[in-house]
Amino acid sequence: MTSVDPLAVQDDDFARHRDPAEWRGLDVSRIEFREERAAWRLWRIENAGHRRGPLWFVPHDNENAGFEAGLEAVRKYGGTLIAVDAGIADDGARMNRAVDYGRPVDPNRNFDTALPGYARRILADLTPGMPIIALHTNARGFDTGESRCNKSDPPGSGVISIRYCDDMLRPSPSLGRAWPWDDDDTVAFATFRTSDNPSAAFCRDEMIAADFNVVQERVVESDRSLSNYAVLHGLDYLNFETLDRGDGADGLAEGRRRLVHIIDRALAMCAPKVKPVD
Repeated sequence: MTSVDPLAVQDDDFARHRDPAEWRGLDVSRIEFREERAAWRLWRIENAGHRRGPLWFVPHDNENAGFEAGLEAVRKYGGTLIAVDAGIADDGARMNRAVDYGRPVDPNRNFDTALPGYARRILADLTPGMPIIALHTNARGFDTGESRCNKSDPPGSGVISIRYCDDMLRPSPSLGRAWPWDDDDTVAFATFRTSDNPSAAFCRDEMIAADFNVVQERVVESDRSLSNYAVLHGLDYLNFETLDRGDGADGLAEGRRRLVHIIDRALAMCAPKVKPVD
């Protein structure tokens, strides 16, 4: 782990934040390592005055509103933010292409007991009693050909929508549709073991009662995502997603506002020991 000056880091996420005031009280480090066929670079951003807090995780380097929300959250609530940097091969990309052979690696599909170094480094700053909070953005809509419901919707990409369902993902849509849940692509995940009731998922009942868009994720065997890894290891985990509105100032600001609003509500309900630090 190497300490770095965030004002001098040549990276698209840091380039958006060249005001020294944004980094006051934060310690920033670069973590680089190799495991199996891939080389990895992580950014570690710690609230130096408030180390006890959530572990914030931004796995995809192209999901820039997630980084924006994570940076605001670590300043607001303390703890440590870990952001995966695909720039070791291709800055601002979703996948890690810094591989010796084979296909690029999805940073959120690399939590595998056969690759212990990756998970160990990502989770090194997880404080007992504190949650992991992953932050994502996603494309509009979903693949209607893969969904078990709402198949007449306009086709989109992926599975991240409150209108998508299959054997593993069970949606519980917001009834009131108040902001930020007015958007089908803004969702919270609640993950549980297949042997358990969905209510066993961390914060699931509270989020449904608060009228969130909640995707209930049933884990049969790990798909190597952090959500699956966390539930199989008994870790409190939340995953918040919102629509990618582009990398313009307005789009990033709206994505950040939505994610931070969800964070504020969820922490107050489900992790009341986590308080704003300023």
